[in-house]
Amino acid sequence: MKTEEELWGLLREAYHMPYGSGQIALTEQIMQHADAGGFDELRIAARLHATTAYVHGGETAKAFVTFSWCRAEYDAHPDRFDSSDEHLLLWQFKYMVAGLMKFPTVPLARTYDVLDDMERRFRLSGYSLHTVYSYRHSVAEHLGDPAADEWFDRWNAAPRDQNSDCIGCDPTSKVYHLLNRDLDEEAIELAQPVLAGQLTCAEQPQGILTGLLLPYLRTGRLEEAADAHRRAYRAHRANLADLQDIAEHIVFCARTGNEVRGLEIVQRHLPWLEKAPHPQAEMWFAASAALLLGRLDAGVTVGATTAGALTDRLAARARDLAGRFDERNGTPAVGRRIEAVLTAAPLVEHLPLSAVARRQADAATPGLATPPRRTAEPLPDDPAELLDRAVALFEEHRISAARAAWEHFDELHPEPAPALAARRLDGAGRLATAEHRDEDAARLFREAAAAHRAAGSEFDALVSDARAAAAEHKFDELEAVTERILAAGDADARAEAHVRMEYPLLNADRVDEALAAIDAALAEEPTRPGLRADLAGRRARTLLVLERFEEAVASAADAREQFAALGDPPPAALAALIQGHALANLERFDEAVAAFDAALAAAVEREPRLSALVGRGRARLASDRFDAAVDDLVEAIADHIAHGEDPPAAVLRFDLAQAYYRAGQLLDAAEAAESALEVLDRIEAQEIADNVRYLLSRVYRDLDQPDQALALLETLAGNLDGFDNLPSRGRMLQEAAQLLYGIDRDAQAAERFAAAAEAFRAAGVVTAELFNRRMRALALRWAGDAPGSLAALAEVDTLLATVTAEASAGPGLEEPWLVWERAMIGTDAARVHVGAGQLDEALARVRGSGDAFRGIGALGEALDADFLHAEVLMRAGDPAAAEPLLRSVLGTAPTGSQLGQNSAWMLAESLEMQGRLDDAARVRAEHLEEQSDGE
Repeated sequence: MKTEEELWGLLREAYHMPYGSGQIALTEQIMQHADAGGFDELRIAARLHATTAYVHGGETAKAFVTFSWCRAEYDAHPDRFDSSDEHLLLWQFKYMVAGLMKFPTVPLARTYDVLDDMERRFRLSGYSLHTVYSYRHSVAEHLGDPAADEWFDRWNAAPRDQNSDCIGCDPTSKVYHLLNRDLDEEAIELAQPVLAGQLTCAEQPQGILTGLLLPYLRTGRLEEAADAHRRAYRAHRANLADLQDIAEHIVFCARTGNEVRGLEIVQRHLPWLEKAPHPQAEMWFAASAALLLGRLDAGVTVGATTAGALTDRLAARARDLAGRFDERNGTPAVGRRIEAVLTAAPLVEHLPLSAVARRQADAATPGLATPPRRTAEPLPDDPAELLDRAVALFEEHRISAARAAWEHFDELHPEPAPALAARRLDGAGRLATAEHRDEDAARLFREAAAAHRAAGSEFDALVSDARAAAAEHKFDELEAVTERILAAGDADARAEAHVRMEYPLLNADRVDEALAAIDAALAEEPTRPGLRADLAGRRARTLLVLERFEEAVASAADAREQFAALGDPPPAALAALIQGHALANLERFDEAVAAFDAALAAAVEREPRLSALVGRGRARLASDRFDAAVDDLVEAIADHIAHGEDPPAAVLRFDLAQAYYRAGQLLDAAEAAESALEVLDRIEAQEIADNVRYLLSRVYRDLDQPDQALALLETLAGNLDGFDNLPSRGRMLQEAAQLLYGIDRDAQAAERFAAAAEAFRAAGVVTAELFNRRMRALALRWAGDAPGSLAALAEVDTLLATVTAEASAGPGLEEPWLVWERAMIGTDAARVHVGAGQLDEALARVRGSGDAFRGIGALGEALDADFLHAEVLMRAGDPAAAEPLLRSVLGTAPTGSQLGQNSAWMLAESLEMQGRLDDAARVRAEHLEEQSDGE
């Protein structure tokens, strides 16, 4: 049996937990123990909290029970409720009115009874009827009662007070009233001040953004609509209680040509339908999903069924629930609304929801835009010249043009002479090689070799044999044939024979030998300028593979210069591309961007253009040119998607997410990272997926979505389960703990700090272990667990003693980090002892910490330590001893800082405690007024 103090601690922890099943389970456990122990105040506090937890956690029906209990308890024992409890009980009347309407089995009279009781209590307590009129309007609107307009006017006229819905939720309800009357401009105008302000309610701004989806679309504000959908759905999607809001986002997708995204949302939340927070949400989700699925091909697979079958089932489910509501209400209003959803027409043919989607929508044809092609020279009719032209085009990497030339040969010369037929077979083999059809290439080259021999050209037959051996990956045969070619060929043939060895050697990871083959080819001093330029480019590529980046840059520059003299044929793009990647590896990003620019200008094929675009995007990202990087990466991703290449698109989305994040575009960063993660998890690319998770956790933190960030960090900690990963595991647990600590979920933070400390202990990272053990003690102190915090502090002291002993055994002075850590432990230990009511121990621990910090130049920490020292002295009743410390802090702290202001307040209090009222007034006048003016 837990003690009452322990239960209050658990309830404080429950207050800080996110809404959902975990919070509900803990609260129900507290209620059971409070009932068993007869702790009346705790029974009330737990049930008041449970009512809120049930409503926001998606278990609305349970809230009726706890609310009714609290209302009856208040009427029987009002003395057991303090003012905050009484206010919360009145506030929760709103939950009841709204909740009862969402269950068709609850008679309408019961809702009116609760409404009347709510109004009676508000009048008795002297509150405005602003909220009462709001909920009378809500009931009338649900029923389709014309009186809703009158209640709306009364609601607007009544003054707001502390029981009114927040400055985000109240206008949200008014937005729905306006949009139901097609007053879209008025709805948007009403929302603008809300969206421009600071919203801290758990339901905002996603609530009002969801309400604005339809007004934005109907008034042509398409970018605002897309942004509202992306922002609001992100906040709704993790909350079961928001299922009805999620349904509105499905309708949005169905009416804006975003059926694919809508299907993703339906599939993600379809399991929630069986645990819907209330029948009204179930009804709206079923109808919305039926609308979306009805826009897909009926045969599309959705789970274990088809879109067509599921559409029929969901539509029937929605209509059945609507019928129950209408029967209860005595009006057809709900059924009409559901039919309107099921038959809603598209408002926009296609509204792109991301930069990638916009790029795809704007493209005239899928894939990368290509530069204007040079005007093709007319092809000769002479068969030998035509074959020569085809080979020249192929060797310039003009594959499409070469194919056209060979096809033209086939049309003009269907029955060529034997020697020409052999050459044509060679051409077909080379084209098959370029298209990665190795089996076809090998067969064609073998046929070409036989044809050459039949025509009496043994040397040409050897070349074909070599090409066949390369295609069949028969390295021994290739070496043997190459030796025969080297013995019989001219300089160009010998160079080509050497370089033919490059690919097999590279594929065998014999990169140094591949480079030697290229150097041997260059040593033959080939006569063809194009061959010499190609060899220089190949050399640059091999040097890049060997990570000899400076040499790769030089060799690529040589190749580019040679290609320039030839009019920059397509291989010039490959040389510029190689140079760009080598420069990027040398972190010469501006030069890399220029090289990639040149590659994009020269390339005519998709692959080199795509590689150059990606390289330029990453170089721009690395040099903090985020907007330009986004443009490149978006175009590259759109191209991959257009070609059905999801994995490389996912990898690039990680880069895109980084660019957006560093540019401060958090929502775009989240969208890119989430899209990447979905694919990377599917293909089990865990390493890069975990990198995406970590980035996304940072994005969520900056978006103030701590629970989503926490889930990712804990997933990462679970993935990093090997011994070699212990430091990284500790870091993820530490970041999770710091996140929890920052949002005042201190008991949970203490658990994560403990787990992080253990990971760092196992990894032998003593500095990080000390930090996490110290933070655990501090987290337990703020969680109200004084015994636990003292025990944790004892562990810190034990570890510090061990570390100090080891340090003293070594040569020289203590390292600054140890001095800093000891002083920090002293200040935090003082906080722990203050929390336990042990002021003498607190003074002993904090004394000297400020001087220790100053000794290593940690002046900010020194000021904090001196202020804490003074605070402990004040608590101990010694204001005179605190005074010089406070004056020192006040004189050193930055003007207008919070520390300076706190020091001034405490100094004035110290002087008053000493009876020096004039001095205290002077301090207030000189410092507090000045700092207030500065603020």
